[in-house]
Amino acid sequence: MNIAVVGTGYVGLVTGTCLAETGNHVICVDINKEKVQKMQDGVVPIYEPHLDVLFERNIKQGRLTFTTNLEEAIEKAKIIFLALPTPPGEDGSADLSYILGVANDLGKIIKDYKVIVDKSTVPVGTADKVTAAIAKNAKVEFDVVSNPEFLREGFAVDDFLKPDRVVIGTNSEKARKTMEELYKPYVRQGNPIIFMDTKSAELTKYAANAFLATKITFMNEIANLCEKLGADVDAVRIGIGSDDRIGKRFLFPGIGYGGSCFPKDVQALAKSAAEVNYDFKILESVMDINEKQKTIIVPKIKEYFNGNLKGKKIAIWGLAFKPDTDDIREAPALYIIDELIKEGVTISAYDPEAMSNVKNLIGDKISFANDEYDALQNADALLIATEWSLFRTPDFEKVSSLLKNKVIFDGRNLYGLNQMKELGYFYCSIGRQTVTK
Repeated sequence: MNIAVVGTGYVGLVTGTCLAETGNHVICVDINKEKVQKMQDGVVPIYEPHLDVLFERNIKQGRLTFTTNLEEAIEKAKIIFLALPTPPGEDGSADLSYILGVANDLGKIIKDYKVIVDKSTVPVGTADKVTAAIAKNAKVEFDVVSNPEFLREGFAVDDFLKPDRVVIGTNSEKARKTMEELYKPYVRQGNPIIFMDTKSAELTKYAANAFLATKITFMNEIANLCEKLGADVDAVRIGIGSDDRIGKRFLFPGIGYGGSCFPKDVQALAKSAAEVNYDFKILESVMDINEKQKTIIVPKIKEYFNGNLKGKKIAIWGLAFKPDTDDIREAPALYIIDELIKEGVTISAYDPEAMSNVKNLIGDKISFANDEYDALQNADALLIATEWSLFRTPDFEKVSSLLKNKVIFDGRNLYGLNQMKELGYFYCSIGRQTVTK
C-alpha cells in the first residue's frame, strides 16, 4: 500500500518506519529541508530503541523515502497520515494550526479518493474541522479517520508493531475496510482493532493518558503520605498492585510525570471540559499535584544542608523525562535544576542520551559529564532524576570514593533501604523513610 506521513516528529517517524517494515511504500513529508536531507542520508533524528535498525533497512530497500514536497508525497498515496504537532496554547488548548493548515492544502491538491488519518493527539471534534478544511477546496471524495497513537517512548517500535489495541474512528465503510487492511499485519495475535465514531476515538486517547497521569499522581500522593505516617510506599505499591482491578503498572512513585504526552494531554482535556462548562476537578488536582511533585525533593536537599545550598555541588544522574529516550519535554530534572541554580548550586549532570538536548536548551548553566562517575567528582551529593538501567547497579565503592559525602537523593527509588544502610549512605527517596548514616 502507498502511504504518506505528514510530519516526521516522534510519532510520524515511528509510524512511517513501522508501516514500511510490513511492506508498505511510505513517503514522509517535512518542511525542514535540513532534517529531510539528513534522513535521506540515513540519519535518525531522534533516539528510540530499535528504530535505527528498521529505519536503515527500509531506506536501503526503497520502502521509506523523504521529501519536503507535499504534493509529490500524496500523489500515489492511498492513505495520508497527519502526524503534526499540537502544542498547548497559553490557555491549555491544543493548537491545531499545523493540522488545519495541511488539511487546507490537501483539499487543493488531492485528485482521487484518499483516507486522511489524524494520528496526532487532538481534541474532540478535530476530525470534523479537518473534514471541513479539506472540503472547502476538494473536488474528489475523501474520508477523515481518527487513529490515535498509543506509543510509549522507549518502547514505541514494539508498541507499533505489536499493539495491544488499534483504535479507529470512522463512520465510512470504505475507510474502515482500508484501515482494517492496513493494520491486519500488526494484530495477528488477536489483539483488537476497535472501530468507533471519530469523536469517541479522539476522546479515547485523552482519556487513556489522563487516567494514567491520575494513577501516577495518586501514587505520588500516597508516597508523600507514607513519609509522614512512617509507612513504606514500595510495600503499599506491591500490596495494591497485586489486585488485578488496579494492576501493577504506573504505580511507581517519584518526582512527577513529564514528557510530550501526559502534561499536554491532561491540560488539553481539562480545557475541552471547560469549553463545554464541565468542571473536571480531578484533572485540575492532577496538574496541581504533579507540578509540586517535580521539585518535591529540593526541600529535602536544603534540609540536609541546613537550609544553605550556596556553593554546594550536586551531581545529577538522568535528564530525560524517562529512560530510553532523549526527550526532555517537561522533564522533572529541568525543574529541579532550575530550583537548585536559584539556590546557588553548581551542577554536574550525566544522561546517556539527553545531554545534547539539555545543552541546547540551557547552555552552560550546568556542566555535562563524560559518564555517570565523572559527574560525581567532588560533588556534595548525588541526585537521581531518571531511572536509566545503568544507574540501578552502580559501583558503590567507586561512588563513595568520588563523592565528598556519602549522600544520595533518589527521585526514582532505585535502591533498597537496607542496602543503603549497610553501605553507610544518607539516602533520601520518595515515600520511604530516610536512611541516616
